[in-house]
Amino acid sequence: MKTDHWWVPLTGAAFVVVAIASFVVGGEPPDAGHSAREIANFYSDNESSLLIGGLLTGIAGTLLIFFAGYLRRELHRAEGEGGVLSLIAFAGAVVLAVGAAFDATIVFAMADASDKLQPAQLQTLQAVWDNDFIPIAMGTQVFLLAAGLSIVRHGALASWMGWAAIVLGVSALTPVGFIAFLGGGIWVLVASSMLAMRARGATAKPAAPSVVSPAT
Repeated sequence: MKTDHWWVPLTGAAFVVVAIASFVVGGEPPDAGHSAREIANFYSDNESSLLIGGLLTGIAGTLLIFFAGYLRRELHRAEGEGGVLSLIAFAGAVVLAVGAAFDATIVFAMADASDKLQPAQLQTLQAVWDNDFIPIAMGTQVFLLAAGLSIVRHGALASWMGWAAIVLGVSALTPVGFIAFLGGGIWVLVASSMLAMRARGATAKPAAPSVVSPAT
């Protein structure tokens, strides 16, 4: 990625927008504690929106990986040779994206096959979906912790961004882990804007001074 492509870090902001859209479109399915028939009816009645929501989740994951690649470069520049936190942060983002894709795949499969599977089978798959959050939580934690530690130690972004990421990362695998996911989205949005403004400012060239011919 060339430094003059100032819009590249805005893939982080795009990730947040598309992720929100996927939640809005797909909705929240009933958990496995509901009756098998109720679960089957939900997937049958909302097949189209669930399929679109799953596709949007895949697009959001792609955007996140592109943003994480740009962020890794900026973190690595600040770390210098031998720095590994930037690489760990990128790996965390990949795990998060893959975890989200797996989560969306289960919903996609249930919606697509809702007329072919028995309600009890859908209920079983729903129980899997209800508890497939570990890769997402782990990826979120690794991404935020590594990025936060790198920022605090090497200053790729404002130090408060580093501390915010560390706090969110620590909370990712706690009973309030959903806060880390929501807060992580806000963190990515802010980091995306900061990096885009920095890149745009770096490419802005001062106007060339006008040359005035000497009076004759």
